[in-house]
Amino acid sequence: MLDVQKLNAGYGAVDVLHDVSLTMNAGEFVCVIGANTAGKSTLLRTISGLVASRGSIRFESTELVGRPSHQIPALGIAHVPEGRHVFPEMTVDENVMLGAYAVRQAADLAERRERVLTMFPRLRERLTQAAGTLSGGEQQMVAIGRALMLAPRLLLLDEPSHGLAPKVVDELHDTFLDISKTGTAILLVEQNTTLALSVASRGYVLESGRVVLAGTSQELSNNDAVRSAYLGL
Repeated sequence: MLDVQKLNAGYGAVDVLHDVSLTMNAGEFVCVIGANTAGKSTLLRTISGLVASRGSIRFESTELVGRPSHQIPALGIAHVPEGRHVFPEMTVDENVMLGAYAVRQAADLAERRERVLTMFPRLRERLTQAAGTLSGGEQQMVAIGRALMLAPRLLLLDEPSHGLAPKVVDELHDTFLDISKTGTAILLVEQNTTLALSVASRGYVLESGRVVLAGTSQELSNNDAVRSAYLGL
């Protein structure tokens, strides 16, 4: 489904990603782990067309490099950015429905909305509330629900556990598994390595913009370098 080959990307004249290659199959749950400055968020932003790049990013049969970012969602790729970025003065319901803008002619929007509210019952209780007044965990639910309104085939999750209480992180853990079971492919970027390796089936380790390790989650969990650098073991 996703085939990234020799990807270089950055900001201005400075590259952050260097010859990054990774692949994903349809419905697969893959994580990318690494330190704060590893380039994880830049990788997702590049897939979404928000960062200029060289190399190849093929999604199904479509080359994404050079494609305008506003065309990416309609291809079936939804991006939940780091920091959530809800529209604070708009209601929860308005925020959620904005996720379907690229597919606003779809006949099943009411059913999609109902699936989101079933997945996140707290949002149903706060539909008319301004999104900016929600807790951090609730805003993350809004951001994920907004992305799911696209009914994406690939969901990009950027540091979804950042700054959230452990109880909320546990709830997100279960939510990610539920989304994966629907057949949606997930590419999860996480600094919370324990969370990432507990939900993904496979992963990549990014250091200084380069892929330095790849393997199943079990293999990475048992790797001495990963255990020392990212798991505190």
